[in-house]
Amino acid sequence: MKIRGTSHIAIGVSNMERALQFYRDLLGLRVTLNDPQENPGGMLSRVTGAQRSRHGVYLRWGDGPDATFIVLSEDHPTAGQPLKLNQVGIHHFAFWVDDLQETFEKVKSAGVPIVLQPTTVDTVAYGESPGGKVMTTLFKDPDGTVIQLDQRM
Repeated sequence: MKIRGTSHIAIGVSNMERALQFYRDLLGLRVTLNDPQENPGGMLSRVTGAQRSRHGVYLRWGDGPDATFIVLSEDHPTAGQPLKLNQVGIHHFAFWVDDLQETFEKVKSAGVPIVLQPTTVDTVAYGESPGGKVMTTLFKDPDGTVIQLDQRM
């Protein structure tokens, strides 16, 4: 098997409208599918055995057959808490951006909880040769999922 890239990142949310205000309105992702559905026989019930209603919203920042996207998934009933940084499991994900400082100021002024102010680190922290610089910041979405932004300097 040869992996070509990431297909999508699925994020469970407790309130879809609040999540869309964050991912769509604040971060600028584009909604490509809004799929509220009752899901008694769908993939969710086959995987979990649960009979739930699910609202899925697909968001993209790029196009193409291999372009990565995000799926926000609001299930009813909602359960669980996001992992904290460095706990076992997927505890955060990151986007490459060209406007880190501008986006940081936007999320900060919106009252988003900040985990790490913009900080410049060496590219060795990204598995690359030392000497390059990346600015990074971390903050939380409305449910507490940690989001990281990275920008090459």
